[in-house]
Amino acid sequence: MRELTLRLVPAEIDLGMALVAAGLPVDDLADPGRKYFECRDRDGVLIGYSGLEECGPDFLLRSMVILPEFRSRGYGRELAMATIARTPSAAEIYLATTTASAFFAALGFEAVPPGSVPEPILSTRQLSGICPASATIMRLNRPPTEHGTRP
Repeated sequence: MRELTLRLVPAEIDLGMALVAAGLPVDDLADPGRKYFECRDRDGVLIGYSGLEECGPDFLLRSMVILPEFRSRGYGRELAMATIARTPSAAEIYLATTTASAFFAALGFEAVPPGSVPEPILSTRQLSGICPASATIMRLNRPPTEHGTRP
């Protein structure tokens, strides 16, 4: 595994530009309750960005993008896992995607019906209006915690 560094950053212009270039939404980047990270390699080269939106005890993985020159090299997997590691182990992690279901399934996410998604996740701007109705909602299938099993 490569040595990557995640650093908390504001919803800056570079993040927005990278998301727009990848065809990802930016309408709610500056809304409260979000954390964004830039990912750099050991030489300080910018690889990509990711974000988390806190939704009660759970999180929405969002705004994940690898810069074009670094795609298809395994950085996406490493960035996703490093970002998820920034959440409490008992938290459920959700995401919405229109194009990357297979990628996220390989990381342990599974598609879930909207009826099984907690209201704080469903009511985010991301899921309640920005993402198209055709987006796949996925939840990370984490192993049981020491406090019991997951729903």
